[in-house]
Amino acid sequence: MQIVSINVGKPKTIEVNGERLVTGIHKTPVAGPVAVGKLNLAGDGQADLVHHGGEDKAICAYPSEHFVYWEERYGRPFTAGAFGENWTLLGLTEDDVCLGDMYAAGTVLVQVSQPRQPCSKLAFKHQLPDLPKAVCQTGKSGFYFRVLQEGVVEPGAPLVLVERGAGALSIAYINHIYYHERDNAAAIKQIASHPALSASWRETFQKRLSERTRP
Repeated sequence: MQIVSINVGKPKTIEVNGERLVTGIHKTPVAGPVAVGKLNLAGDGQADLVHHGGEDKAICAYPSEHFVYWEERYGRPFTAGAFGENWTLLGLTEDDVCLGDMYAAGTVLVQVSQPRQPCSKLAFKHQLPDLPKAVCQTGKSGFYFRVLQEGVVEPGAPLVLVERGAGALSIAYINHIYYHERDNAAAIKQIASHPALSASWRETFQKRLSERTRP
């Protein structure tokens, strides 16, 4: 398991359907070492701080194994940073990684906090209107890390599992419940009560539970 590319980028303004839109989804591979802070990587930034960034979503990671699937589906190349990810990974997919897993890379310690949920800006970036929905349906979402220990890391650094998250709830499983078993109350309770789950996803799952019990 390793970080094959580190990608950063500051928000920039693009034009979409005649309107100006500020987005931080455009990330470019950089050489290391790169400083990693509690909120983001050095040289990186987000435009919409309500839905992106923050301690629970300091690092967006995406498995490079998925690029072949997207290339075959859309007939175009997908390379490091294509999904707006900060870390492009090799050897670690949604089936392998679990909520709460702690990984060491360089001098950094990170923890898996939630699946990545793409927004319309991913569609604008690639001019593929159905891409965000396809990401959700296929479960090829990527995931977020929070930073437990700040430090530095460089491209090619191994990603070492330090501690498995409680309950071994894979990101693939959480995606499945979120998108395909929306009424599975037992599973939703289990995920919502996990101590490592991000605040935003906990709120969403708890809202679903409250709606089920509402008369």
